[in-house]
Amino acid sequence: MRRFTYCIFLLAVFLLAPLAALPRRTAAPAATPAPTAAPTAGPAAARPYRAVWVSYLEWEQVDFSSADAFEKDIARMLDNIRGLGATVVLAQVRPFGDALYPSAYYPFSHLCTGTQGQDPGFDPLALLVSAAHARGLELEAWVNPYRIQAGQVPALCDDSPARRHPDWVKYTENGAYLDPADGEVRQYIADALAELCENYDIDGIHFDDYFYPTTDPAFDAADYAASGTALTQDDWRRENVNALMELCHAVTQRYGVRFGAAPVGDPEQNYTLQYSDAARWLRQGTVDYLMPQLYWGREYVKDGDASHSFGRLAAAWAALPRAAGVKLYAGLGAYRIGAGDGSDTGSEWFGGRALADQLNLLAGLGVQGAGLYRYASLFANETYAELAESEVNAIKLAWQID
Repeated sequence: MRRFTYCIFLLAVFLLAPLAALPRRTAAPAATPAPTAAPTAGPAAARPYRAVWVSYLEWEQVDFSSADAFEKDIARMLDNIRGLGATVVLAQVRPFGDALYPSAYYPFSHLCTGTQGQDPGFDPLALLVSAAHARGLELEAWVNPYRIQAGQVPALCDDSPARRHPDWVKYTENGAYLDPADGEVRQYIADALAELCENYDIDGIHFDDYFYPTTDPAFDAADYAASGTALTQDDWRRENVNALMELCHAVTQRYGVRFGAAPVGDPEQNYTLQYSDAARWLRQGTVDYLMPQLYWGREYVKDGDASHSFGRLAAAWAALPRAAGVKLYAGLGAYRIGAGDGSDTGSEWFGGRALADQLNLLAGLGVQGAGLYRYASLFANETYAELAESEVNAIKLAWQID
């Protein structure tokens, strides 16, 4: 699961009208110390963090033709998530520089109608929040901060930030991205998070692992040269991402909304390939939680190397210093069910309880919660339906659900 500071003109008039009718969360006064995580009253504060990711791939299978059709589909989805024993839904609401809600910053997602910028006639996020909370589930808004397109998908409308601010966009062979080095981009992303926090009763903001899209020095060589920094280009890139994370965390703190990220499971790859200094975020409290994607099995071995096995990676993250109150969770790869993880040995992904076994190990490894990627791998897995059902039943036992 990248950036901007925006001029809104007539778009604001059109888009802010529906927002005015939405319930608004008020930012804390500037003089009031901001909480480090979303406040939760009473016994709910002790609830375990058990999350399921619902991605844009799931939205492709959901009926957006009307509010009633959408509510029917998400009701089934949320019932399954609650029945699993989960407590949190990580709902991807901003996948490609567009939104599953009316926004002054982003056009409606193509996932709603097939055409980016076309209003579906209802607010999917408002219905999601309401339906999740009615079932006792928390809902975090999963945002991809930089990505605009994967390849040529989606087709961009005139109100895309990439069309309105073409100077903010950089391209790779894999797609289009907002420029991580641009301070206006960072402010734009942060302002759009404030819009989410103010207009929806969300429980968190969740970033995925899409930070810098390439290691190619040419990607931003001109910006780097113009910066005049004494840092290396790699360190300069990391500071650009750090600046975004700190700015966004400050926004969520003002609204009492928790802020978390799901970086790549290998700490070194985060640092060297995506320029995300996740260890610093843990140490300095730039996030309220971190949920690295530990998408390999307990038995994973490649060419005699077990360093990417689930236990090894979890222990490596748990060994990193954490600021007071910052939580460490683990992302588990439900999409590995039946497909495996590329290990040279082992059969755990073919036995029907790989995820449950990982969940049972977490507390002993110093990890405080978990997320499962992703919903359809568990509940709409046509290729490995029986295995997925076995995994679901085993997870319920691990999470002590009858």
